[in-house]
Amino acid sequence: YEVMAGNTSDKTTLRGFLEKIEKIHGKAQRIWVMDRGIPTEEVLEEMRKSDPPVHYLVGTPKGRLAQYEKQLLECSWQEVRPGVRVKLLSQEGELYVQARSADRVNKERAMRRRQLKGLIKRLKEIKSMKQLTRDELLFKLGGAQKEFPAGWRLVEVLSPKEGEEVNEQTFTFKLRKEKLRQVRRREGSYLLRSNLSSQKTEMLWQFYIQLTQVEEAFKDMKGDLAIRPIFHQDLDRIEAYIMVAFLAYCLHVTLKARLKRFAPGLTPRSVLEKFAAIQMLDVHFPTTDGHELVFRRYTQPEKDHKMILAQLNWELPPQSPPRITQKGNLLDN
Repeated sequence: YEVMAGNTSDKTTLRGFLEKIEKIHGKAQRIWVMDRGIPTEEVLEEMRKSDPPVHYLVGTPKGRLAQYEKQLLECSWQEVRPGVRVKLLSQEGELYVQARSADRVNKERAMRRRQLKGLIKRLKEIKSMKQLTRDELLFKLGGAQKEFPAGWRLVEVLSPKEGEEVNEQTFTFKLRKEKLRQVRRREGSYLLRSNLSSQKTEMLWQFYIQLTQVEEAFKDMKGDLAIRPIFHQDLDRIEAYIMVAFLAYCLHVTLKARLKRFAPGLTPRSVLEKFAAIQMLDVHFPTTDGHELVFRRYTQPEKDHKMILAQLNWELPPQSPPRITQKGNLLDN
């Protein structure tokens, strides 16, 4: 991991990382897999012209998919795994890979339908309202657009001009059928670009899909580990906090790997939630001479806890010995 200033732009970091990795590990046939916001065209050009070339695989904005859509329509699909197909297009020294996943198609299609259905319902509600002024109508339309942005792009809304009344003729809406057909064609598709023209198609897709593991790491840190921003002023404290967060993530990954091997039906989240029921308690017993015996004890595991411990070949640590207090201090007994 690397600690950088909070106002650092992603696209300014790549050149420095390229130099740093080569300085530490030397030049090698490594492949840089990146999101579309990381490299600039200038840096990609440098990577292509480097001797030897620095290989990359990067996502592209959706606008580039539209740019090459006609050429890609002439290409044939290749199945790289069940439910995932790709098309290849060589263009100006680069290879463009259009990937389409059946799962992603279903997900994006369901999202689009919810958006469109919700927007149409809201527009009908607005249309049924009586005695709306033009300003009130525009305000409500703005709210609908904000709530259903994906659906809004698929509907043509006609609103009254300044000075016109709101009626059946001045306020209308209809589906943009050509835009909808275009969106349906692109659902579940994304476009990659690379200078790895010699690689097998399925390998390119598998390389890029590794980015989902990076995204999953952020979800794990914000979800299971509940890591949130803490605003330190001192750089040492910032780096210490990030190091602790990184170590917590390393333990999370270790737990996931162990579960995959010994208990594949369990996830780190389910195990953490289950073992959260085991509490650590301090039990105080006063003595006749004015002191206190302090027993630090964890609650006994339930049946399902014991089952998980047995599957993972783990044992809880022994209960700690009691301690005795003397004038507010804890001493070993």
